[in-house]
Amino acid sequence: MAAEPIPTEPSSLDDDPAFSLHRGGKLEMRSTIPVRNKDDLSLAYTPGVARVCTAIADRPELAYDYTWTSRVVAVVTDGTAVLGLGDIGPAASMPVMEGKSLLFKEFADVDSVPIALNCTGVDEIVDTVIRMAPSFGGINLEDISAPRCFEIEDRLRAALDIPVFHDDQHGTAIVALAALKNAARLVGKPLSELRAVVAGAGASGIAVSKMLIEGGIGDIALSDSKGLIYEGRDGLNPIKTQIAEITNRSHLKGSTEEALRGADVFIGLSGGTVHESCVATMSENAIVFALSNPTPEVHPEVARRHAKVVATGRSDYPNQINNVLAFPGIFRGALDVRARSITEGMKLAAANALAGIVGDDLTPDYVVPGPFDDRVAPAVTRAVAEQARKEGVNRI
Repeated sequence: MAAEPIPTEPSSLDDDPAFSLHRGGKLEMRSTIPVRNKDDLSLAYTPGVARVCTAIADRPELAYDYTWTSRVVAVVTDGTAVLGLGDIGPAASMPVMEGKSLLFKEFADVDSVPIALNCTGVDEIVDTVIRMAPSFGGINLEDISAPRCFEIEDRLRAALDIPVFHDDQHGTAIVALAALKNAARLVGKPLSELRAVVAGAGASGIAVSKMLIEGGIGDIALSDSKGLIYEGRDGLNPIKTQIAEITNRSHLKGSTEEALRGADVFIGLSGGTVHESCVATMSENAIVFALSNPTPEVHPEVARRHAKVVATGRSDYPNQINNVLAFPGIFRGALDVRARSITEGMKLAAANALAGIVGDDLTPDYVVPGPFDDRVAPAVTRAVAEQARKEGVNRI
């Protein structure tokens, strides 16, 4: 399952269909009104535009009605944690950011602008996004490495009155919770009685653990490269210290593999490897979400020998935990009500909506809807918008 080799000669790049598809980029800007004559021009630009500007200067909230602000999201990265490629820099991150904008548009008709920043300092990124925020109705942070991503999101959420959402954290967490709710239903175990092991304490691992706790899971043991995280362990950064306070109530120590003995759930977000013999020690009717991409922690076919439900991050196996199931509808719902933020309640509402789509069609190979299920974005949009209104974070 290794990545395909990249052509080395520039002249041969377009022989690869991926390169030919990306030539010239995947996005363009289009006007929403015609400019056919001088009357159109005088309304779209000067002098007509001056009247709109003056009105907005007097009443800033009118920008939501008379500019694109209320319906456009900024997709922001610094290129430090791009897919499984790591720190490849802002220029190399742009195909992914364009792809994210493409998915916003295709799946929920949300317009967005990919922005790759040539800076990596927390203060620099926060200050830059705050300065450009008046142009947008929401900020989607993307592919920013941990642990900086946590502070960046927290500071932007505190500073801005528009939704700020780090998809690498919350998108994965929302879809994982939805899938796990259905997997638990399938194996006949309440979520509150499940013991999970999460391998990987980066952005996704931390967020998934927090979301599963919010969703009511029984217990979680989270591990990093040094083993299980627990209160008092040496060398924990502030983020891991915080997560240690709310996880691992069984006070397990040691390795991921040791924690899997008798565990009900394994969620892999580490890029590492888990041997089949360790999966075999899990409980009866175990659940395995091996989400590292393109190479899962344990091969799905191997996991199936011992687990009732298997999910991956890949599109070529059933039960793909794909962020595209979450972020387009979440932002559509937030923008539709002009939400000031995306709350924990809105995330849980999105997860519940996703889980509900599966309904009575639940099988081991179908615990979460597919990305091309046209019920997904509307269901998530409705749930998020309704929850925003319930919590009073909406403007309309």
